[in-house]
Amino acid sequence: MDDLIDLNSADQEAIDSIEDLQGHGPEIVRYRDERGGFTDLRQLEEVPGLTGKVTAAARAKLRIGS
Repeated sequence: MDDLIDLNSADQEAIDSIEDLQGHGPEIVRYRDERGGFTDLRQLEEVPGLTGKVTAAARAKLRIGS
């Protein structure tokens, strides 16, 4: 699991390294910073521009750190 990207600590470049999330790193980091972090990967759907676009393949490369 160490190869998974922690959605609550990753920088925008790390997030953009996930093919299905390329170009959305800045929006994801901004959303995380404004909301105090993610508690569930499904919250990615709430990020502007990502509604209905987050694939299972992208989620499989992410984790929520403690």
